[in-house]
Amino acid sequence: MTVVATPAAASRTAEPEPPRRRTVRFLSLSNVSLLFIWAILIVTFGLLAPDTFLTVDTFRTVLAGQAITAIMALALLMPIAAAQFDLSIAGSMGMGIVLVATFMSKLETGVATAMGLTLIVGVAIGLINAFIVVRLKVNSFIATLGTGSVLVAGIQWVTGGQQIVAGIPTTFTDLGRHEVFTIPLSVVYMFLIAGVMWYVLELRQTGRYLYAIGSNKEAARLAGVRVDRLTTIALVVSAVIATIAGIVFVMRIGSASLDAGTPYLLPAFAAAFLGATQFRQGNVNVLGTLVAVYVLATGVKGVQLIGAPFWVDDLFNGVALIIAVALAVRSGQQKALV
Repeated sequence: MTVVATPAAASRTAEPEPPRRRTVRFLSLSNVSLLFIWAILIVTFGLLAPDTFLTVDTFRTVLAGQAITAIMALALLMPIAAAQFDLSIAGSMGMGIVLVATFMSKLETGVATAMGLTLIVGVAIGLINAFIVVRLKVNSFIATLGTGSVLVAGIQWVTGGQQIVAGIPTTFTDLGRHEVFTIPLSVVYMFLIAGVMWYVLELRQTGRYLYAIGSNKEAARLAGVRVDRLTTIALVVSAVIATIAGIVFVMRIGSASLDAGTPYLLPAFAAAFLGATQFRQGNVNVLGTLVAVYVLATGVKGVQLIGAPFWVDDLFNGVALIIAVALAVRSGQQKALV
């Protein structure tokens, strides 16, 4: 007879780890290696390009420039924790960009109305993904790849193939360009989303159940976890956060590019998987994801400043994604996904 331990039973039987041992394990080289790599990158590029790399402007550029990438990476955490892909986040972000701009510039709705309607569409995208994955039992990789393509077609339909460069009110762009204590508001939004995601994934039962589903979906179901409901929530949250990334993009840029979401897909996956090798090895987590985003950004910025060609961004992120997935496989915790 097979005995399946429930999460609650496992927590009752597990021996608590002494605080000192837990601290030593957390600070071990394998657990925080990205922090050491980050320090090495800063020192290396600081020596190679001291006049341009070690400046406040470079720090601010990297911090603000990666806020949207970080939001997109955070959008992936819940689906990946539940062993699901969401390849439609680039389309969700792109749809968020064109819709919020269209509502304000062409339909002349107010800022709040435009943002509210755009977020409702984000929820609808997540529910459609969930219906295909949960009800129709289509693999999430295929399902979200398909919906992502549909969203690209929808973006072309909404805009007629034309970029939106006028009619966006300054009251809206001010929400992305202003600063709070010299920190750009886009970075503030990123930290707010990260805080909520950290609270849900690390401190709430929902987070523990999502990790349980990602570790062993059938065992989680037999233990009483509502797998379909949590998978639906994960995909809806993913689409909504990606839509928010689109809204923040228009706040910062002040215009709507039709294919603006696509370049964020690869860096977001690279950061999510690379972050899974840190702090909670084998499991995606908020802190690891944020560190991974800025380690990758530091590396890309550094090689740009020493005169690397323009294609180095894609090369850097592509190599990082391969290494990150390889490390995730070695950890043995995301086998169901990678």
